[in-house]
Amino acid sequence: MTFVVTDNCIKCKYTDCVEVCPVDCFYEGPNFLVIHPDECIDCALCEPECPAVAIFSEDEVPADMQEFIQLNVELAEIWPNITEKKEPLPDAEEWDGKKGKIKDLER
Repeated sequence: MTFVVTDNCIKCKYTDCVEVCPVDCFYEGPNFLVIHPDECIDCALCEPECPAVAIFSEDEVPADMQEFIQLNVELAEIWPNITEKKEPLPDAEEWDGKKGKIKDLER
């Protein structure tokens, strides 16, 4: 089992989750983070740390966000690893909670 970063991370990119990950399984894109499923040890430390409530256990990803399971797999293979907390995107608070941000994902 793995954890999955979903829609609400897009255009927010809080990195509180990165700071608590014991295996450094987060990868960073321009405006989104993903979790590498082969590296995640299912420790669940990241989920409560996400201010945007964008991280779910793979078996609890909402039905309307199932595409994010494969998206995490795909993007973790091409984006660079992130191991330290950074500032969120400048307008993160404005975007937090908005629905349907998949169209805003920058690859």
